[in-house]
Amino acid sequence: MITREQYELLCRDDVRGDIDRCIDRDPIETALDKRLPHAAEVASQVKYLQRARRKLPEWYRARCIIPALAFEQSSSCDCAAHKEPEGETALDLTCGLGVDSFYLSKRFAHVTAVERDPVLADVARENFRRLGADNIEVVCASAEEFIARTEGHYDWCYADPDRRGPHGEKLVRLEECSPDITALMPAIRMRADRVCIKASPMFDIDEAFRIFGRCRVEAVSLGDECKEVLVYIDGSGPSVTATALGRGSFTVPRDGSPEPAAPASFRREEYVRLLIPDVALQKTRLARRYLDGRADIWSDNGYGFATAEADTPLCRQEEIASIERYDPRKLRREMKGRGIEILKREFPVATHRIAAALGVREGGGERVAFTSVGGEFLVIRLK
Repeated sequence: MITREQYELLCRDDVRGDIDRCIDRDPIETALDKRLPHAAEVASQVKYLQRARRKLPEWYRARCIIPALAFEQSSSCDCAAHKEPEGETALDLTCGLGVDSFYLSKRFAHVTAVERDPVLADVARENFRRLGADNIEVVCASAEEFIARTEGHYDWCYADPDRRGPHGEKLVRLEECSPDITALMPAIRMRADRVCIKASPMFDIDEAFRIFGRCRVEAVSLGDECKEVLVYIDGSGPSVTATALGRGSFTVPRDGSPEPAAPASFRREEYVRLLIPDVALQKTRLARRYLDGRADIWSDNGYGFATAEADTPLCRQEEIASIERYDPRKLRREMKGRGIEILKREFPVATHRIAAALGVREGGGERVAFTSVGGEFLVIRLK
């Protein structure tokens, strides 16, 4: 993480000045600069501040202190700003770098942020000072210790459990993460009216309903990459939401209603648009419900096919040139030596094996999609 000595060094005015002067330099070049008294520490901060330009722009502008591991495990500003909780008082049981605490402070009068590592707690306090967030109280304690001793009551409790094991392995099950929110939940509910939990992007949404019963689950994506799964325990639901940041959301009650029926036929000659559902729709298994009445789709992990341009902001649309059966020999005769961008869903052959079978290079101007419908392997050439 970061040592006490490193933290105190990074708070010094002369070191802060060196970081600011080197902010646009190559971090490796900075680390090798013998003119810098603390080149390694300056270079590390330059490296992560440069990465923060996109992920944590407010941290970049304020020249916050950014420990490497805390940066990798933190929410992005876009994801943190999207979360729903608001009210008078909030409790963040897993402060870390403090990104979620900071955005909670914009929607709550007071935020209590709990961080078990004493140096990281000081880093969070210093960063909140630089960010001008004066309504966040940082408490150095474990989540378990704090919940056991606090007498406060909060409108919302937020938790983003650590999903790294003792040897750096990634954890998915909430029961294995730290703190174990499932074990703490009875005590948390004594101190908070509502709870929001951030889980791994790999977390299965069915697990949320198994563990918490009546809740709301939301998969959040950015740039067609699933960033987090949020579980809201607030007396509403049960429901499932797919959200693509900047594009929109789609919510379905979890009421046991049947899935839409599969289309009666595959109208190869009529389809003019290929619809590529956002990963949030895949994660929540809502692609078929989302496209019901707008396009034909056979699987939540597959493509949609439309006979005209459809209003589907949670799907990328491509214009279809042709649809044909997958015949690798025929395709090899036609495509050998070309550069092809290969897209695939619900197709049992790896991308590099498709390229080898067709004799093409991966990447290029032509785009070809591979999929299967009703057991038939298909090739969709895109305009």
